[in-house]
Amino acid sequence: MLFHPFASRRCNLLLSSVAFSCLLWPAEGWSQSAQPSQTLDPVVVQPAAQPQRARRATSGNATRNARSRQQRNVAATTAAPVATPTGPVFAAPTLNLSGATSTGSRLGLTRLQTPASVEVISAGTMAERGQQNVVDAVTQNATGITAIGEPGNGGIAFSTRGFAGSGSVTSLYDGTRLYVGAGTVNFPFDTWTAEKIEVLRGPASVMYGEGAIGGAINVISKLPLWVPRNQAELSLDTNMTRRIALDSGGPISKDVAYRIAVTGNASDGWIDRDNQSNIALHAAVQIKQNEDVTWTLSTDYGDRHPSKYFGTPLINGQLDPATRFKNYNVSDSTIRYQDSWSQVKTEWQVADGITLRNTLYYMYAKRHWKEVEIYGFNPGTGLIDRSDYLEIYHHQQQIGDRMDATFTGHLFGMVNTFVAGFDVNRIDFKHTNNSPYGGFSSVNPYNFDPGVFDSPDPTRPGYNATANQYAFFAENRLAVTEQLALIAGIRQDQPSVTRTDFRNPANSYTRDYSATSWRVGAVYTPIQNLAFYGQYSTAADTVGGLISASNANSKFDLATGKQAEIGVKQSFWGGRGEWTLAGYEIVKSNLLSAFPGGGGAVQQVGQQSSRGVEASIGVLLDYGWRIDANTAFLRAKYDDFLQANGVNFAGNVPFNVPQNVSNIWATWAFAPNWSANAGVQIVGKTYADSANTLEMPSYTLVNAGLQWKPDVNTTVSLRVWNIFDKIYATSSYSDNQWILGMPRTAQLAVNVKF
Repeated sequence: MLFHPFASRRCNLLLSSVAFSCLLWPAEGWSQSAQPSQTLDPVVVQPAAQPQRARRATSGNATRNARSRQQRNVAATTAAPVATPTGPVFAAPTLNLSGATSTGSRLGLTRLQTPASVEVISAGTMAERGQQNVVDAVTQNATGITAIGEPGNGGIAFSTRGFAGSGSVTSLYDGTRLYVGAGTVNFPFDTWTAEKIEVLRGPASVMYGEGAIGGAINVISKLPLWVPRNQAELSLDTNMTRRIALDSGGPISKDVAYRIAVTGNASDGWIDRDNQSNIALHAAVQIKQNEDVTWTLSTDYGDRHPSKYFGTPLINGQLDPATRFKNYNVSDSTIRYQDSWSQVKTEWQVADGITLRNTLYYMYAKRHWKEVEIYGFNPGTGLIDRSDYLEIYHHQQQIGDRMDATFTGHLFGMVNTFVAGFDVNRIDFKHTNNSPYGGFSSVNPYNFDPGVFDSPDPTRPGYNATANQYAFFAENRLAVTEQLALIAGIRQDQPSVTRTDFRNPANSYTRDYSATSWRVGAVYTPIQNLAFYGQYSTAADTVGGLISASNANSKFDLATGKQAEIGVKQSFWGGRGEWTLAGYEIVKSNLLSAFPGGGGAVQQVGQQSSRGVEASIGVLLDYGWRIDANTAFLRAKYDDFLQANGVNFAGNVPFNVPQNVSNIWATWAFAPNWSANAGVQIVGKTYADSANTLEMPSYTLVNAGLQWKPDVNTTVSLRVWNIFDKIYATSSYSDNQWILGMPRTAQLAVNVKF
């Protein structure tokens, strides 16, 4: 497959030569497959004895029969537990440095082999720590990531490495990107349907297309089980959040297996007048057509009535504790997100060393907002002025197909793995609204009638955007020696966007983009399980979002980014410990900046950069102790950000970007059938505006949990979040309107396997 004519001829020649050399190598070369990487069995803590030392898997050339058995038993480790003479054991699900990951590379590399910062948050970790939504799981476990979600952006938005928002930190589902419509991402949201969450920090354009300069969050759904297992969970917390969840899987026949996971939640919310509810459903069937071909069909559905809390206004520039639980939205506000996602995955082992994979998918999202969003304190009247009586509908469809082929063999006597493929998709996005969002009211900050939605502006279709995209990607790993591997990847994206403005046809446009992203890296392993790596990568990003950019923004070229990263990773002490350290610099150029003397006109000369250091460690100690900790320090700033009034924000910190973030978890299996854990989350100060005049204070949260296993199949958990009831702001919705975090909340949960 060739690049689009607009692509660089040099990139054409490079990829063509690599593909040609690999494909022409003698057939017997492909049969000499690289030995599978050594992995560790899960490490466990037995309260009555010293932790068992991890055993290494035997390596060797995989045969088709062995591979077939492995696929049949893909979920064997998640089967119903078996009782032992010493009683139930508590897993150590965080030690996964030697495990494979699909988010940082399509080459099937382990985290040790990947020249990038990749983390895996397992279902076991999320269950142990009571993290029932994706936002909590990512921010409380992953290194250097904070949440900046609110109802206006779908509640799922993150900040990392100096870049914030759903356009800079991409959300993925099973490796497929969910394109952002008008800054909104709201699926997937519940962790019950997830097998794990993989987090890639740093530019991800070479993997997933334009955008994602900060990183990517990949939620991987639960696979069908070839060993029968069923479980149910009930929980209740002090916010009257009621949760029921069911998970069932097993073989239907020797060649067919299934998985169904469903959960429903209803809550009174922690703030006034904020009833919420949601349901998430995941169903999958896996079919073994023969030893070489496997089909996996799955469907997901989500229906959310999320929080209608849009933040707390500052009083005279200060957060007043008396307004902590006040909801300034109107009484009849409505928010609803409906999502459906279906996909068909096919994997075909063509021959030893040659594998084809294809994913065909369809996504539909329907969103509705009707509320009052902006609140500001008026010192003259002493009241809260409310504006932006807003009603918006989103209808978004995304259909696409991704195919790739992996070739494993030898090149000039060196082990070589090469993958190449294409990605095509079509997105239809319709935006209906009541712009210019008129309406105004004032209420007492402390005692008020919330009133009802009353807008002078009719709700009518605004615009429709259609994006047709195709991309070609390739990646190669060459093991120069047993210690040194070189890895390179490239991707060419060709999106074409057509926007039809229903109100002002003059604002309609058609724009073709072209973006080439690439990365090169090296991994040096001087001794087993110790890896040094370096990587240079590039990224591209649209100004204002691909499918919702205005006519004015569509005239600008793509913003560009580049990152240099070095790091070290090690698994030690027989697999009972691991640590990572990474340093990086990211520069994003071609941002919009005011034109000097241009009367507010903008030009594409702005620049933003960040430098940082990230570290993590996990250690399984004696006497039932496990420690997991990570920290991130960065210096993010605008290098060139001129305002229309002539003020340059150069040197300022981007808003909603903390300069340091840390997570510490300690788990102690202190007695047979008992385990306790505690987590500390430390987030540095952030700014609520680009001028850095409004500072949101740093905060430290402490969470804790206690687990009791009365029998091998039952777990009773008591958890408390924000033990010290810290009042804190996670992000700013507007300069003087902050999104506050959840107060102290206790939960009791019962999980039963059967």
